[in-house]
Amino acid sequence: MKLPSIAKLLLSLTLALLVTSCARHTGKLSPEQEARFAKEGILHRADDLTFRRTIPAGQRDSGWTDQRASIVVTHESVFLHVNGQPLVEITPRSTGFYEVHRDRDRVSLRAGSGKSAAIWSFHPPDDADPWTVDIRAVIRKAKAR
Repeated sequence: MKLPSIAKLLLSLTLALLVTSCARHTGKLSPEQEARFAKEGILHRADDLTFRRTIPAGQRDSGWTDQRASIVVTHESVFLHVNGQPLVEITPRSTGFYEVHRDRDRVSLRAGSGKSAAIWSFHPPDDADPWTVDIRAVIRKAKAR
């Protein structure tokens, strides 16, 4: 079957969009953010991971979605982001509710409570236990605790 040239063009454009959208980089930080995290002492950093964002049952928008994002964990901060735009940021000044849990090789970070709660879970690129311990240490420093 021979495709008309317009159909070939549309098919090529669609394939190109799919390839570039799948390969999107999410770890770019501003020079100020890079300097801040370096000063705080980076413990873990992973770019372009798939995070599962879960909204607990019983809420209007409950369910889950997968999203590519990056994460930086320092002695002072947890920064889950897409190219420097925060999805979750925990610092000593944070006043929200946060928890972290590990289930085998998966780390789950709960941010918020009640109807504003969301759980961001991911598979870190190395052992999940140190990630969990270090995130929990940042949470303990937050004002909410």
